[in-house]
Amino acid sequence: MSETVFEQTLDHPIDQVWGVHATPGIVTRLTPGFTRVRLLQEAGNLKSGLTRMRFPGGVVWEGKHDPGFYHPLVAASDGRPAHVDSPAQFSDVCATPGIGSAFGWRHVHSFQDVHPAGGTILRDRITTNAPSLVADQLLKGVFGYRQAQLAGDLKHLQQARGWAGESTGEMTIAVTGATGAVGTQLCALLQLAGHRVIRLSRNPQPLIDEANARPGGAAVQYRQWDPQHPAEDLLADVDAVVHLAGSSIAGRFTDEHLAKVAGSRIEPTRKLAELAARTDRVHTFVSASAVGFYGADASEPVDESAPADESSTLGRIVRDWETATEPAVAAGLRVVQVRTGLVMAAGTALLDLLTAQAKLGGGALGDGRQFFPWIAMNDLVDIYHRALTDPMLHGPVNAVAPGIVRNREFMATLAEVGGNPVIPRGLRGKLQVPVPAAGPRLLLGEDGAAELALADQNVRPAVLADMGHEFRTPELADALRHELGKNPARPLQS
Repeated sequence: MSETVFEQTLDHPIDQVWGVHATPGIVTRLTPGFTRVRLLQEAGNLKSGLTRMRFPGGVVWEGKHDPGFYHPLVAASDGRPAHVDSPAQFSDVCATPGIGSAFGWRHVHSFQDVHPAGGTILRDRITTNAPSLVADQLLKGVFGYRQAQLAGDLKHLQQARGWAGESTGEMTIAVTGATGAVGTQLCALLQLAGHRVIRLSRNPQPLIDEANARPGGAAVQYRQWDPQHPAEDLLADVDAVVHLAGSSIAGRFTDEHLAKVAGSRIEPTRKLAELAARTDRVHTFVSASAVGFYGADASEPVDESAPADESSTLGRIVRDWETATEPAVAAGLRVVQVRTGLVMAAGTALLDLLTAQAKLGGGALGDGRQFFPWIAMNDLVDIYHRALTDPMLHGPVNAVAPGIVRNREFMATLAEVGGNPVIPRGLRGKLQVPVPAAGPRLLLGEDGAAELALADQNVRPAVLADMGHEFRTPELADALRHELGKNPARPLQS
């Protein structure tokens, strides 16, 4: 049996660090996309809860919290923190029949006060039946991600309290598209922030059944949502709405595909905005949008003040999509349209495709001069959270990183970070073979390639910059290293 220990010092008090670990959403936030693990059920408590995750290949991992290793957080007394010498802790063991005995997995999470400076030392102690070198190698990428994610979330939550001030406390937030990549991460972050999240789904029953498959799980709330005919009481007791749902834009630009893209966005948005407008309690309506608003030929910098590109098919669709929120605006709700760039998140189709291209030596698309308006997943969900809680934010907001790059620079950076490991770093980005523009045209058609793969969009986040918004990963290389697990944690030497 081997033991691997990772240690992290956080500039946050122990009650906050322990608190986020005890809050639903933490497992989603700390699970890297590059592991391809899907959360089925989250533990309802740290003492005896049960978390279930599906691994690649369909294997279900059941992590059972062990009451025998549970030492709860104790309040400070006489001005001295309670956990300087005796850490608070909880533990989980693998309870999946057969797998648990084979792996011998136990993960002890311990929390120690830093005295007198303040802060928290978090130690993750993992024991397994795997040889020590193998365990270290398998775990250090995962825990490097977890450490950065936890520190980033704690800092973000601290900043968010400043945005909201006293105007916005804990809210009940309804979210469409909650099971997509963005929705999953956003719902988890909102839960960590103390909000009640209601997921609006067209077919919620299988999701409810899965989330409650075993005792010991956290409650997950869903409501049935008909996009064309939303129930009048759908938003009862809801304070704010986040509307993310919509058919994927990616695909050949046939009449059928474009009708599906428009039909899944414009009328459902209008009907949800109308319902929000006549629901007394709702005060904020945040809708997804896209940088396609600016068209495919925006080589000069554009910000939120630029008009829609009327000559672009996507530009017209996105314009109408945003206009569909007008009923909420007219009713006096605070409305934000989040014009999203190309989202960088491991485990999603876009980054997986581009990473595979880089590993095979593929480089820039076409001449590679087109601007590539990317954004990291963490920064995107931070922006959605700010849109919900900052009363100063309204109207269109460009959700793109300030460190914009051209396509050739993007592919060179991706090759250096996550390209072919056989090629030495420093050479990976230089040995790429450009992909002719005929490639995406073959896959997407002439119009689809022009407005998606070959689009030139020099989009700037001017509204956020004017507000002094702090991005977690404003530079591309940092974002890719985090998402692809290339910032390994260093295990403590035993």
